[in-house]
Amino acid sequence: MQNLDPSAKPISVSLADGNPLVLSAMSELFDRDPRFSLVATSATAEGFLGMVMRVPVRIGVVDWNVPALGGQKLIEVLREQANAPRFVVYGDDPKGETARQAMLSGAAGFVGRNTPVEKLLETCLAVAQGQMVFPFLDIRELQADPIHSLTRRERALLEALSQGLTNKDLARDFEISANTVKFHLSNLFEKLGVTNRAQAIAFYYSSRLPGERAGPR
Repeated sequence: MQNLDPSAKPISVSLADGNPLVLSAMSELFDRDPRFSLVATSATAEGFLGMVMRVPVRIGVVDWNVPALGGQKLIEVLREQANAPRFVVYGDDPKGETARQAMLSGAAGFVGRNTPVEKLLETCLAVAQGQMVFPFLDIRELQADPIHSLTRRERALLEALSQGLTNKDLARDFEISANTVKFHLSNLFEKLGVTNRAQAIAFYYSSRLPGERAGPR
């Protein structure tokens, strides 16, 4: 257990879990630890989103399957907002795939549900200090994946391209101008290291994480 610095300001935390028993237990865990300041809890992703948009916190602890958006969509929505929290995701992950998806979505840490509660607290402390905490994952390899650098809109555009949409279709569906479409595609191609639509589509289908469409914003 990390020592508490008496001069350190408690780390502000908000929690999201659809199970009321888990949410209550986690609330008590953070409430009684002087290293943290529990700001709010929510049983839904939408409720959590509304809370942290009103009162920003340093750390968001989120169940990967929190209703109704789910952890992935919640993180992707908030990662582009100013003063977004750093996320620690927890969930069942026997094969390590959830932790991998959580990181690629923008989370900074992952804790399995079956790990001791102290591990969750220590992970939150490490994440608050700027660390990435993903047990059993090669973080350097994942950070090198171009998919990780895409914004939510760029991921949506990439999937739209894979469906054969033209620039005109993209402008209509995303409610942006044709020039804006070209601008976003140019950035997308540069990040993926490709030069045209065909190569971008090929990258999409060969990627280890085919984008889940986030939809126009």
